[in-house]
Amino acid sequence: MSAGVIGFIGAGNMGSALIGGIVKARCAGPENIIVYDVIREKSLDLRNRYNVTIAESLSEVVIRAGTVVLAVKPQNMSEVLDEISTTLKNVYESGAYPLMISIAAGISLGYLEERLPEGVPLIRVMPNTPALVLKGASALARNAHVRDHQMEWALKIFQSVGFACEVEEKLMDAVTGLSGSGPAYVLLFLEALTDAGVFTGLPRPLARELVLHTVAGTVALVQETNKHFADLKDMVTSPGGTTIHGLRVLECAGFRGNIFDAVMAAARRSKELGT
Repeated sequence: MSAGVIGFIGAGNMGSALIGGIVKARCAGPENIIVYDVIREKSLDLRNRYNVTIAESLSEVVIRAGTVVLAVKPQNMSEVLDEISTTLKNVYESGAYPLMISIAAGISLGYLEERLPEGVPLIRVMPNTPALVLKGASALARNAHVRDHQMEWALKIFQSVGFACEVEEKLMDAVTGLSGSGPAYVLLFLEALTDAGVFTGLPRPLARELVLHTVAGTVALVQETNKHFADLKDMVTSPGGTTIHGLRVLECAGFRGNIFDAVMAAARRSKELGT
């Protein structure tokens, strides 16, 4: 095992985004990244793009890497953990295990601990899809075997693709419902706002650009002024004007309550997946 080597098991969209972010941020050089995917073409694509090393097996990643990122689908996790567990037991002495990082939605630390040897340092991460363009939001939770320097290293990895923070695991389902699923809520809003523009007579390409710039500009306004959302909303809302009439429709339709319900439903489902 080499402490400076990062291994990836799974080379899908999120794994690829992380590798790209790590290389771009120079967290690790391509020579210190090793990748394995059951679909070899995915690994080959990453080698062509970033000059990373391709592993011939899952076990090779576990043996060579000091940090292993499990970027597999939740439904495949049990099978992957069984093979990892066998390799860890055969190769490593207790207490000398690599850091294992899971980005599988809904997979709890307890689930991982039950299927791996005692003492493996584990970090559970909930990233989101804007990480694909290095604008993600990730929350990390650790088990009792993760040392502070390991958590700092994991945070550095995920900061290479956006914002990253540490939370207690009890908050991970809430994180999943908010930022994990959040991009879908935002995209639905963008789609609806664009369609509304088309309905009121705007050409679709123009409506789309106006929506994108309106949302991006509003986010930038919040970040740069650091004012409360409500204060900035009131700046747009003049007495008896167009905006307050539009807001009244949204409030009467239960807009806020529907957002609450969506986040709560996604959080509940995350909890179900982890049991």
